[in-house]
Amino acid sequence: MRLLPLPLAHWPAEARLLLAMVALWSLLGLLVLASASWWVASREMGDAAYYLKRQGLWMLASWGLLWLGIRTNLRRWLRLAGPALLVGGLLVAATLVAGSTVNGASRWLVLGPIQIQPTELIKPFVVLQGAALFSHWKRIAPDQKLMWLGVFGVLILLILKQPNLSTAALTGLLLWLMALASGISLTGLAATASLGAMVGVGSILINEYQRIRVTSFLNPWKDAQGDGYQLVQSLLAIGSGGVWGEGLGLSTQKLQYLPIQSTDFIFAVFAEEFGYVGSLMLLLFLLLFGLAGLRVALACRSNQQRLVAIGCTTLLVGQSIMNIAVASGAMPTTGLPLPMISYGGNSLLASLLLAGLLIRCSLEAAGLEPPRPARARRLAQVSAKPTGAPR
Repeated sequence: MRLLPLPLAHWPAEARLLLAMVALWSLLGLLVLASASWWVASREMGDAAYYLKRQGLWMLASWGLLWLGIRTNLRRWLRLAGPALLVGGLLVAATLVAGSTVNGASRWLVLGPIQIQPTELIKPFVVLQGAALFSHWKRIAPDQKLMWLGVFGVLILLILKQPNLSTAALTGLLLWLMALASGISLTGLAATASLGAMVGVGSILINEYQRIRVTSFLNPWKDAQGDGYQLVQSLLAIGSGGVWGEGLGLSTQKLQYLPIQSTDFIFAVFAEEFGYVGSLMLLLFLLLFGLAGLRVALACRSNQQRLVAIGCTTLLVGQSIMNIAVASGAMPTTGLPLPMISYGGNSLLASLLLAGLLIRCSLEAAGLEPPRPARARRLAQVSAKPTGAPR
């Protein structure tokens, strides 16, 4: 069986570039994680490579999902999106009842040795179902529109209930941008944005820890040993990197000072070790990835393909920018990982499936989708008939 639907030489330039960038992004993630986690892993687990080995296994599984995303016809993914989204919503609801609570939030379901974070795994299917809904918005019956808008609304409220304001905001912003790209009226979008802003403000007012995060973000030095400690240590790490950085593996803040250095604040370790130049290169890398994703979206032949490409690019690049903004003090502290770099198998699975779907959009946009097996057999039979054979 051929590993790829078509030989790489036949792929459009954007698809080959995206595949190469995803491979580089994955390798960089393992390198940065190895540096950020070895000291904590050695002290707490007795094995300096503990997190790296687990991430490597998840990386293999995630690249299997990327391969599946590239090989599978986008129509099949779109048909699967609705049921998968409903199942994912039930799993998010289950975290409120039987979830494992970490740092005051119930986001995990523990199944033996595996921890499942439904809010991460559901992201690709939010993109797919959003594309299926908004691409045919004018042709869909009102009851169908209300049903899926209700599903999206309930999902966001369930994520807020965990509580997980950052993921809820990212999900709402993603759907809003996809709706904007589909050509829905600006009046409805403005009303939806106002409603979302009110829900976000209400969540901050209700949840004390979210209020503390916002106030400590505005002036972390006021309580540098308390609520502002995470951000202060992150800023110290970024500032310590200087222009060229301390060098790979030579971060000081990761040794005991910077909390959550392998997940939410892994960029601070990266910035300390690679400096301003390395951080700028990472931002330029994300810009190039976003431009490649935009070119794929512009080349797409159908609205569904275009919205899937926009959604995948928005999630991968947008979440990366939000994580970097948090670590550098430009946004309040959130729980969003840095895609393909932060430690965590659920985030890896979702990120690489999104990358696979984006590459698949590029292949189909270029008209390089191979015929389905049944159609291929019929074409072979027709071409094998003698020229003068009776019909």
